[in-house]
Amino acid sequence: MENKQIIKVLKNTAKLMELHGENDFKIKSYQSAINSLERFDNRLSDLSENELQKIDGVGKSLAQSIFEISAKGTLHQFEVLHDKTPAGIIEMMQLSGFGPKKIKLIWEKLGVDNLEDLKLACEENKVAALKGFGAKTQTKLLEAIEFKLSWRGYLHFREAEKLAAEIIKELKEIEGVKKISITGDLRRKIEVINTTELLVAAENKAKVIQYIIKADSLELDKKNSGPMSLKFIHSALNASYKIIFTTEEDFVNELFKTTANLQHLSLELHNKSTFNELLKEKKYSSEEAIYKAADWPYVEPELREGLWEINWAQNDKLPKLIEMDDLKGILHNHSTYSDGKNTLREMAEYCKELGYEYLGISDHSKTAAYANGLQEFRIKKQHEEIEQLNKELAPFKIFKGIESDILNDGSLDYADDVLDSFDFVVSSIHSPLNMDEKTATNRLITAISNPYTTILGHPTGRLLLQRKGYPINHKAVIDACAEFNVVIEINAHPWRLDLDWRHVRYALDKGVKISINPDAHETIGYHDMYYGLCVGRKAGLTAEETLNTMNRDEISQYFINRKKSALSKS
Repeated sequence: MENKQIIKVLKNTAKLMELHGENDFKIKSYQSAINSLERFDNRLSDLSENELQKIDGVGKSLAQSIFEISAKGTLHQFEVLHDKTPAGIIEMMQLSGFGPKKIKLIWEKLGVDNLEDLKLACEENKVAALKGFGAKTQTKLLEAIEFKLSWRGYLHFREAEKLAAEIIKELKEIEGVKKISITGDLRRKIEVINTTELLVAAENKAKVIQYIIKADSLELDKKNSGPMSLKFIHSALNASYKIIFTTEEDFVNELFKTTANLQHLSLELHNKSTFNELLKEKKYSSEEAIYKAADWPYVEPELREGLWEINWAQNDKLPKLIEMDDLKGILHNHSTYSDGKNTLREMAEYCKELGYEYLGISDHSKTAAYANGLQEFRIKKQHEEIEQLNKELAPFKIFKGIESDILNDGSLDYADDVLDSFDFVVSSIHSPLNMDEKTATNRLITAISNPYTTILGHPTGRLLLQRKGYPINHKAVIDACAEFNVVIEINAHPWRLDLDWRHVRYALDKGVKISINPDAHETIGYHDMYYGLCVGRKAGLTAEETLNTMNRDEISQYFINRKKSALSKS
């Protein structure tokens, strides 16, 4: 079991303990241990109880809990607390910005135990009257509730893809299942998924139905199922699934039909027909054959949105989309110098092991005290280590970067001489996130105009399904990046995927380069590059338009030239 899975159980247990008013000392001991465990390098599941007790903050009781989670995948104490907590309260505890103590107060004083009733209580001004709340907090709570309700039942693309793969693996074992594929929004790689759709060609539908009925985590939705489709729910996640049945002969046609957005299917082709009409004419052997019959170039599934791909295809100007092999390095990463889990050496060696030519390390800057941000004297120490590692690991190279906090007025949080010591600077906002659009936009534009800003990091600060990004005028921000030659990041973390693919297209049209960055806080985070790649491909991103497709020497020269050019104009 992975460390982060163990830590997640402990965190959720601590929250439930706080909700149910358990001993404060015990809760604090959990929180202290969690802080230590998040910085622990070795696999917790490989350790004995005695070895676990040697970790700072982990006593005998917590060591036993960690050992139990490793062995069973859960914790008895968590299960007991979870079972006596209404499902609606569990959902309320997921509201951004509202911890167990506030939820406990609402539950006890107002008797509210679900989001719908909590929304009503806010609208009737009952929450504002509670101690520690007030009108502003109530407004913030109502916004969080409405956001949560609007995305209820959705999954992050990563989770939906992972769970679909597990179900597909099991369905393939069923006798008579001839073909199976993901389809719909998941196949088009939409960032959040409402219903995970699977296309299945099966000789015996009854066996597939029996699999759904017998699966512990799945619950058949009989009311909304029919002879040609099955709807079911992943009970633990409250996530929706749909199996669409077809024949082996019709599989390609149905895959095309269920994958593409309606606008793609219904657009007028050269011969005045539509894809929908074309699919009625014959059974095709491949999706390539369908496009050939339409006298169109092949359009990748993630582009079939009925947007810019139409004009590209009609004019034979479809871009060659970026591939994973095009990426030569990984920028925007954190080490133990700030809030990362792995050392600089570990981050570099694993990056090299994955076949990349370079690593851009960009730990948090000094304003981010909560993330152990680097004071000036620690920057010097890190740079010395980077220089030593570069000698050892050559020709692999570590570039000296920083994720510099954008302050309220748009300035960066180091003096120019300090900023000048970095090869590149990722400028990012972390707080506050509650500015109005004009103020937030001007703040970003000021940072973009700073000659030391190389890359604009996670431009909206959004967390998918958890919180909105701060309101900005995307076009104005992107136009500023074009003017000042600033690269925009696609933050590849599956909860961010920021900049959104819909705005990436505008950036590319304006000639702004894109950098696909994992914002990795541990070595495993490098693998999130795939999710950033998906975002880029949906926008039609090519290798030529991407910063980190440059090889080691090219990007080294790019950083030098870019800094000289920016400073000469300032």
